[in-house]
Amino acid sequence: MLTPVAILVVEQLPEHNTGALIKDASEFIFDDAAIVACLLRQWDIPTGMIGTAVGDDMRGHNLAQQLKEWGVQGQVRFSKDIKTPLEIDISDQTGARTYFWQREEHVLATLDTADLSLLRGAQMLYVDWYDGDHIVRAMDEAARLGIPVFLNLEHGHTDPALLARYAGRACICQAVTDAAQKEDSDPFEVARKLIRAGVETAIITLASEGSLVVSGEEILRVHAPQMMAVDGCGAGATYSAGFIFGRLQGWSLEESVRFATAAASLKVTRAGLEMFPLDEIKALAAKVVVERLAIPASK
Repeated sequence: MLTPVAILVVEQLPEHNTGALIKDASEFIFDDAAIVACLLRQWDIPTGMIGTAVGDDMRGHNLAQQLKEWGVQGQVRFSKDIKTPLEIDISDQTGARTYFWQREEHVLATLDTADLSLLRGAQMLYVDWYDGDHIVRAMDEAARLGIPVFLNLEHGHTDPALLARYAGRACICQAVTDAAQKEDSDPFEVARKLIRAGVETAIITLASEGSLVVSGEEILRVHAPQMMAVDGCGAGATYSAGFIFGRLQGWSLEESVRFATAAASLKVTRAGLEMFPLDEIKALAAKVVVERLAIPASK
């Protein structure tokens, strides 16, 4: 889904019916798929968006112009029958983000008529689970073309039907333990669910605690470096983009997760989604602590 976003940074969320001073503000394009495409472009990776239509309005045309300026390929379709949605994300000093978003079904339904020709010659397809069954057509076409699918499943694994329908079509799956990322679930159990569903590589992100990555016989417990969090908005998508970047370079699993962790860690230190230079990310990646674990016994 193509959505303009305003990201506001505050010290803390105000009490109901009161206000808070904004410390910083920035604008970008959401959802996570758009973040991934735009971040990879900042690392000179050719990307494209197979997205929803937007309104034939100022927000929609500004969004299309921004994608064009960044060099993200794909046609942005305009419709007088819809209004370009908007998202507001508020980041606080804890590193958390609270968001307000518009997700009208008739806008999401425009994905069903999106041109899939960008898939021809692609090296990977990234999809978000919260776009619903509108992602299935592209996933099936990617499978037909032999293109690996990276699925952002977040907490969608808690629904067995969604887990089977979406994860069963993915090669790489990134998830969180629970909706609020409070680690209420065992990350090993979440990884097992994804692997049983047919995923080859399961990534369980744990916010400031790092991540757990399982691929074949490799189990990596990755510890995120301690950073002063300013804006946690887009950290998960930055991790996804970093991991995809590593895989496209032919790096090992450990090299890819180190880079992804470093990119996401640096991202939270400043507002917005302007990405850090590759050399700076690689320097931090070299310092990321990674443990290789044995397969734990099932509970």
